[in-house]
Amino acid sequence: MIRHVDGGIVTGRFTDHHVHLQLVDHTLLSGSRLGRVVDLGGNPAVLRSLAGPVVEYAGPFLTAPGGYPSDRAWAPEGSIREIPDAASAAAIVAEVAETGACCIKIVAHSEAGPVLDDESFGAVVAAASVHGLPVVAHAEGAGQAQRAARLGASRLAHAPFSERLSDDEIAEQAASVEWVSTLAIHDDAHRAIAIDNVRRFADAGGVVLYGTDMGNGRTPVDLNTAEIDALREAGVDGIRLLHALAPVGAPALFLPVGDPSLARPLTPADLEA
Repeated sequence: MIRHVDGGIVTGRFTDHHVHLQLVDHTLLSGSRLGRVVDLGGNPAVLRSLAGPVVEYAGPFLTAPGGYPSDRAWAPEGSIREIPDAASAAAIVAEVAETGACCIKIVAHSEAGPVLDDESFGAVVAAASVHGLPVVAHAEGAGQAQRAARLGASRLAHAPFSERLSDDEIAEQAASVEWVSTLAIHDDAHRAIAIDNVRRFADAGGVVLYGTDMGNGRTPVDLNTAEIDALREAGVDGIRLLHALAPVGAPALFLPVGDPSLARPLTPADLEA
C-alpha cells in the first residue's frame, strides 16, 4: 500500500528482512514502524510464541559441524543445527519446515570455521525446494557469495561485504539472487565494499531488500535510519527504497516529503485536504 497525499506518502508499516529477535527486546516492536520482521537465526519454539507485528522466521542456522555460529556465545539455545553430510540434509530441513519456517537459513562463512561442502549445500537447497521454502545464505569470505548463488540460494542475508564483486559477478547475482542490505552494521572498510556492490547490483536490476541484522550490536528495535542512509548512499532511494522496505498492512505510516526516515503513525489530519 503506497498512497500519495499532500505533503508526503502514506504506506503500511515496513519490513525488516533480517533480525534476531532473541537478541533484542522484542516487545518494543509493537510501538515501532515495523509491520513485519524476518528472523534469520533463532529457536523456532521461542519465535512462534512472540506477539506483536508479523514475525516470520527461518528457524535455526544450518551449518557445517563446528561451523559459524556454533562457537558464538550469543547464539541462543536451539538456534543452530549442524549438517554432518548431504544424506542428513533432507530430514533436518523437514524438521525445520514443520516448525512453520518461512525459509531456510544456511551458513557459508569461510572466515570463521568450516563450511558445508557443495554436495551438502546442494542437498539443503533441494530439500528446501521440496517444502516450497527459499534458501537464505549467510555468505562471507572470498568466493562465498558466488558459490551460494551457484548452488541455488535465492537470497543473501547480507549484501556481499568481504570482497568487491566484478561487474560480471554482479550481473550473475542480479539475475538470480536477492540481497538483504545490512549495510550499517559494518566497519568503514566493509561498509564501503558493500555499498559499492549494492550500487552496481541495483543498477543491474538486482532486488535489494531492507534488512538490518537487528541484534548484531546496538541496533534499534525499529526502523534503522542508519541503514536508510546507507541504502541512499548506495543509490537505493525513492520508489526503489520503498520497495526495499516492503510496506505491509495497517496501521499506516505517514512519510513527510516521502522520507522513510521521518515516518510516523498516520493521523486523520494527514488525510485532510
